[in-house]
Amino acid sequence: MPREKPGGKGSKGKDRKPELLHIGVSPHVRGRNTTTSIMGWVIVALLPLTAYSIYIGGLSTVVVILMSVTGAVVTEAAIQRMRHVKVSIGDLSAVVTGLLLALTLPPELPFWMPLAGGVVAIALGKQVFGGLGHNIFNPALVGRAVLFISYSKYMSTSWLTDPRALMVKTQAIESINAVTGATPLATMGHVREGELTIQASRYYGPLLFGNPWGCIGEVSAILIVVGLVVLLIKGLVDWRIPVGYVGTVMLLSWALGMDPLFAMLSGGLLLGACFMATDYVTNPMTPWGKLVFSVGCGCITVVLRFYSNLPEGVMFAILVMNGFTPLIDRYLRPRAFGHKGLVKQV
Repeated sequence: MPREKPGGKGSKGKDRKPELLHIGVSPHVRGRNTTTSIMGWVIVALLPLTAYSIYIGGLSTVVVILMSVTGAVVTEAAIQRMRHVKVSIGDLSAVVTGLLLALTLPPELPFWMPLAGGVVAIALGKQVFGGLGHNIFNPALVGRAVLFISYSKYMSTSWLTDPRALMVKTQAIESINAVTGATPLATMGHVREGELTIQASRYYGPLLFGNPWGCIGEVSAILIVVGLVVLLIKGLVDWRIPVGYVGTVMLLSWALGMDPLFAMLSGGLLLGACFMATDYVTNPMTPWGKLVFSVGCGCITVVLRFYSNLPEGVMFAILVMNGFTPLIDRYLRPRAFGHKGLVKQV
């Protein structure tokens, strides 16, 4: 006869082990979307921008994207094997990290730099905290920050080969027309300092439809917004973050004397507001928390743009506010029903 299992029929339950309740990392919210589907839709939303970036930048852009994604995916698999946990590269989160990192990089980087950036993004930005859902900071921006700090020369000049580089007459050499590859945002820095007189409106067309200056993902503001609309329709991002972020930057830039529309279109603001700041792991959970987060990002971005040596402040603004996310969640979380009454009883 088959042997009866402990705790089965005829057993008094003495051998039955208590069932354990396994609780995962908060937030304990279950939705219809899986990690794979969410990441898949993010990739779909980025496809038009990525394709147009390749059309503008050519083979060098393809190399940067492939190296960045490869570094992220291989590092994810390698570290998960070393940790003896399930390899989860099939959830596409590492692919999204690598793709987002590539879109924040200049197109003329040496091939090993985006590869190293992908490794750093996953190793230091994600796996060191325990993997997906545990990371405090946006992994793609961690990778870019390390590259920017370590190789600032490459990160600041690797788009200078474009033949449509700007003609800038500097104050230091008044008799020489120096050809530089300054991005529109960096050029406006000379305007603020009185070294150059130029109309911001001349950049509206290129920034909207085909910007040859700057990083890979800055080629078209229109396509970034199209990607955001896709994510909004699917309910994967909260409108408060991009609207609050961009609105704050435009308002403060206007107050400080810069064309607000130019401030919105130039640099990495739209890409950061639509695809980086909206990362559901690293931004606050509550509606009010998201607004505070977005306004904080906007304020820091403007301060860095106007009062630092950096032409752009989006990357550091988002990383700083990522660090404040746990504090924002703590102080802006909804109060439980009957909270005051319970406190009085105790």
